[in-house]
Amino acid sequence: MANGTVLLALREDPLGGGVSAGQLRRIGKELENRGLELARAADARDARAMLQTEAGIAAAVVAWDLPRPTGAAQSAPAGTGPGRGDGGGTDGRAEMPTGGAEVLDRIRRRFKDLPVFLLMTDSSDHDLEHLPLWVSETVVGYIWPLEDTPAFIAGRVAAAAHTYMKEILPPFFRALRRFEDAHEYSWHTPAHSGGVAFLKSPAGRAFFDYYGERLFRTDLSISVGELGSLYEHSGPIGEAERNAARVFGADRTYFVLHGDSTCNRMVGHYSVTSDEIALVDRNCHKSVLHGLVVSGARPVYLVPTRNGYGLAGPLPPTATAPAAVAARIAANPLTEGAVSPDAQYAVVTNSTYDGLCYDTLATARALAPSTPRLHFDEAWFAYARFHPLYRGRYGMAVGPDTFEGAARPTVFATHSTHKLLAALSQCAMVHVRPAPRAPVDHDRFNEAFMMHGTTSAFYPGIASLDVATAMMDGPQGRWLIDEAVTEAIRFRQAVVRTGSRIAAAGDRPDWFFGVWQPEHVTDPATGSRIAFADAPTSLLASEPACWQLEPGAAWHGFPDLTEGYCLLDPVKVTLTCPGVTATGDTQPWGIPARILTEYLATRGIVVEKTDSYSTLILFSMGITKGKWGTLMDALMDFKALYDADAPLDRVLPALAERHPSRYRGTTLRALCARMHEHLTRGAFVDALDEAFRHLPEPVHPPRHCYQQLIRGGTERLRLADAPGRIAAAMVTVTPPGIPVLMPGESLGTPDGPLLRYLGALEAFDRAFPGFGSEAHGVTVDPETGDYLIECLRTPPQ
Repeated sequence: MANGTVLLALREDPLGGGVSAGQLRRIGKELENRGLELARAADARDARAMLQTEAGIAAAVVAWDLPRPTGAAQSAPAGTGPGRGDGGGTDGRAEMPTGGAEVLDRIRRRFKDLPVFLLMTDSSDHDLEHLPLWVSETVVGYIWPLEDTPAFIAGRVAAAAHTYMKEILPPFFRALRRFEDAHEYSWHTPAHSGGVAFLKSPAGRAFFDYYGERLFRTDLSISVGELGSLYEHSGPIGEAERNAARVFGADRTYFVLHGDSTCNRMVGHYSVTSDEIALVDRNCHKSVLHGLVVSGARPVYLVPTRNGYGLAGPLPPTATAPAAVAARIAANPLTEGAVSPDAQYAVVTNSTYDGLCYDTLATARALAPSTPRLHFDEAWFAYARFHPLYRGRYGMAVGPDTFEGAARPTVFATHSTHKLLAALSQCAMVHVRPAPRAPVDHDRFNEAFMMHGTTSAFYPGIASLDVATAMMDGPQGRWLIDEAVTEAIRFRQAVVRTGSRIAAAGDRPDWFFGVWQPEHVTDPATGSRIAFADAPTSLLASEPACWQLEPGAAWHGFPDLTEGYCLLDPVKVTLTCPGVTATGDTQPWGIPARILTEYLATRGIVVEKTDSYSTLILFSMGITKGKWGTLMDALMDFKALYDADAPLDRVLPALAERHPSRYRGTTLRALCARMHEHLTRGAFVDALDEAFRHLPEPVHPPRHCYQQLIRGGTERLRLADAPGRIAAAMVTVTPPGIPVLMPGESLGTPDGPLLRYLGALEAFDRAFPGFGSEAHGVTVDPETGDYLIECLRTPPQ
């Protein structure tokens, strides 16, 4: 690996005159002779900028009396400095007496174990006895440049840098690099033999050149014993998994190479068996259903709340109370003949797609009387442990230290690590905190692991999980997540402030897009109520109370919540469009979000999810001001086009060209008006609400339906022929992305909520080609546009 960079944050100009400057110049030359690059900073601001952008720093030499630029603030940056949200005493760190102190503080919050040498000069106002105590905890040594030779000083720095660069590599990645550096011939699978096979074909050579040799040299076989085994959890792979368990707060962690979907099937297959009862959050991923099919469990669904935007909320506390769960089990026809009347497993989505996360300890206490095993599907929430905003909001927060006594359930958390942490696609983890009432024997769980895993592991994928873990270990994890949180807050405030500026200007229609978030927050330190747009970033980035869903608050629109039960994740930003409110009130005019996101796509902006009047944007670790600034610019341009009633063939030319008979001569404003009228029509809104609040009647377990599907016992029916029939496959409509129909459930009567809703969607797709809903489990007849549903065949009479 590269030798790395040494940050020299020094007061003296090494190119200037004087004895000290000459000595520093010689030290720098010695460092370069040892293969290290130098990055020089003349003041604290330059040093902070380098620390912000350069992750390849291997060591730092910082002058205690490093100057600050004229007029620079002395406090640490919002969200990263000592004080609010620090989690510990400041020990004088908030004072930042010098520019050097400011840089040291930034280093300890940005890097884990970076070797830092404090440069002391005759002009320094402090000797060692007068330095703040925390300084000695941050630095590894002190340098008086005139008291040792340049070669000796440079040697100390270089040795520390080289050791650091070796030790920052996590277990498996370190072993993989060591194996690749040995340049051994490959006598095992895969057959491309380090990429050599690709060089024998023109297409293969192009493939090889595109990705580079190192990828293929590290694509190895399970036969390489020194790298360990993913199935046996041995060697460097096992060491990496144990390291991940430590970092993520688990008792045991398993690396999975086929995504969180496989994690969910794995946990479900282990936790519940044939004809046992499983409690399932209706707002679940389809892989949870697949786990029920494989295991043969009998699901009892728990229904989440829902607001006027169509967003799925949390399971209300009333739904997870023991009496409510028992009543729901007793009322479900599938529980007749179950192995036991008690549920053996429960699965809850945390956070939801739209960023709603539970107080997991409260949820565990509520469900503990009803199940011995609790699974939090945290596909989109792997970062929660590394920022104080989410304290107590993730599955691994539930353990013997927080939930004492025999009632504590075993807790599983499944992470789609690649989604919002830095891992390759499909790379995921299962984390486990077992409890005595439901022990997790490793060898038994490993049977489920092997059943859903592969003996042909992709070693770069394993390495990416190992590296993703290392990136979260120590202060750097907090720093990385804090950066994403801070940028999300700045964007949220920018949208609100832009709307206020438009209203105040008076020179254009006074509407703009909104953000789904509280309008005001309370500073717990003072009790003062502050408009969200005016709240300090440091408050919003560190105080969970600012993001909690207050019971009955109109901005979120969810009923039946209790204080502190649910929190909105700031990095999952939902933009709202005019037309409806969170409480379900409709407005005379509106801009359906599907039209907005179609326009954004023409600008190269692809959002995560679109509902009827809202769209979801994710602020991951890869977000930048330039990136979200581009989005703001596109929102302003859309407003200008709408206000000018621009022709649709100018706004969405590809759409107008694909469907000329439907959109010829239409303007943007006219299309919005027509679609808004269709969406807010009474029948559509009522059907949508009823379909998600009142579940279809369950008739058969999911496994029975799958068996019929495979053996030809199903048929595809139009909606007109589907009343009274039994669904053979899941139907999930996006928006809003929640299953409306599960295998084994009845489609109900012709005028029932489910068929009315599906009929309304079918009519929408016909009325607005190019804006159709994404309906998993529904086949569309290409000639008629009819929806076709997979149903069980009716037995012959």
